[in-house]
Amino acid sequence: MREHQLDVELAERWGEGIVTIEAGETVELDVRLESVHEGILASGSAFADYTGVCGRCLTDITAPVEVEFQELFAYPGEEETDFEVQDDHVDLENLVRDAIVLSLPFQPVCQPDCPGLDPSTGEKLTGSAGAESSAPIDPRWSALRQITDQDGAAGSRSAEKEES
Repeated sequence: MREHQLDVELAERWGEGIVTIEAGETVELDVRLESVHEGILASGSAFADYTGVCGRCLTDITAPVEVEFQELFAYPGEEETDFEVQDDHVDLENLVRDAIVLSLPFQPVCQPDCPGLDPSTGEKLTGSAGAESSAPIDPRWSALRQITDQDGAAGSRSAEKEES
């Protein structure tokens, strides 16, 4: 068994969504390699920081990502496997990249209760502004405004009907 701690600088960007780990960023690896009958068992964890934009308000965000991985690198033989030992070495790049990219958030947010953008102005909403603004009325329903009285006259008419 061997344990290694590595800091690896990425040669290319990892990820394709609205968050990625850019080229030149450092990925920290804690790896444990164990010799087993079928091959070499690689297990460990990887740490990195991703950058991107909030999926609701489009502000820049940076956050850490930590993943754990475990995979058997089989000795070359008759069976086809995804990972093989080649010249007594294992290549962890694909394993670590897949684990990190799959753990990146699909819809990242800057904060859990991010209100997003105002649909009419396009500016970032604050927590209180979204609650105070009223929803716009659909123009197809505007004719109904003429039927009901918004000042409470409709309520007084229904009270008169109950009395009679």
